[in-house]
Amino acid sequence: MTFKFSRPLRWLAMALTAAAFSQGVAAQTAICYNCPPEWADWAAQIRAIKEKTGVTVPLDNKNSGQALAQLVAEKASPVADVTYLGVTFGIQAKAAGVTAPYKPAHFDDIPDGLKDPQGNWFAIHSGTLGFMVNVDALRGKPVPQSWADLLKPEYKGLIGYLDPASAFVGYVGAVAVNQAMGGSLDNFGPAFKFFKDLQKNQPIVPKQTAYARVLSGEIPILLDYDFNAYRARYKDKANVAFVIPKEGTVVVPYVMSLVNKAPHEAEGKKVLDFVLSDAGQALWANAYLRPVRASAAVPKDVAARFLPAADYARARPVDFGKMADVQKPFSEQYLKEVR
Repeated sequence: MTFKFSRPLRWLAMALTAAAFSQGVAAQTAICYNCPPEWADWAAQIRAIKEKTGVTVPLDNKNSGQALAQLVAEKASPVADVTYLGVTFGIQAKAAGVTAPYKPAHFDDIPDGLKDPQGNWFAIHSGTLGFMVNVDALRGKPVPQSWADLLKPEYKGLIGYLDPASAFVGYVGAVAVNQAMGGSLDNFGPAFKFFKDLQKNQPIVPKQTAYARVLSGEIPILLDYDFNAYRARYKDKANVAFVIPKEGTVVVPYVMSLVNKAPHEAEGKKVLDFVLSDAGQALWANAYLRPVRASAAVPKDVAARFLPAADYARARPVDFGKMADVQKPFSEQYLKEVR
């Protein structure tokens, strides 16, 4: 026997079916703020999360500052479930009350100092800041080897760095050049002088990751991390070099957090579990990042593509707590003095 619904009942059945489908999709989705596909090979990580857990993570091109600002704005009614941030923004996110404590699988494998004891944020990998250089786009000019080189007139219009007042990598660049030039987290004078001097070379200052703009040659020299430069060279087959400046630089971690009152908390936790799993950490390692878990070391064939250890000896850690404390006053002064 075949039953025929009246038009109102057909519409009701269709609406209920659509609602059920929508709820099913939503239940398998975790919103991550600041998971850009061109950054740290998040595209591959997100594909693996979908394949291994069934959770879809939409791509998101915010930077750390934009992600934190939106989390704070949505605090009463969160949209995101998890977030990925530079470590100073992770510390600030906890202080703003937009993170929730969660200790994913392998949390105990993360060294002290690279996680909040309650699990409000925890490192998943780290990188070393330097110069990502499209050698072909220099058109015969030498690859710069030092911070001082970037001030030379021959590099006018060729240099880019992400906005230090918004993007974490931009702030890391400021901390790196400041320490290299004799400054400290209590004195950003050398950094402000450097950036003001660099204005003569008309730098390009985007807010979001500029990976594709380096590959295209639009930004021949970008202050960026080793993992992006190595991926460009060895995965995307671009003539890209990575330089650790002679005066020195810094090493910093990136962290993740569960969002307080996350609308899809269970799915968000699956994402956080995966990025620290053996499979997730291996993906970071194969994307030229330094996994946070010691047991997930970079494979020998991948490590062989890194610059020599003697170059990395010029890269130093920094006090992340202090770096977070002074970030806001730095940003305010940068906007006044430089931009």
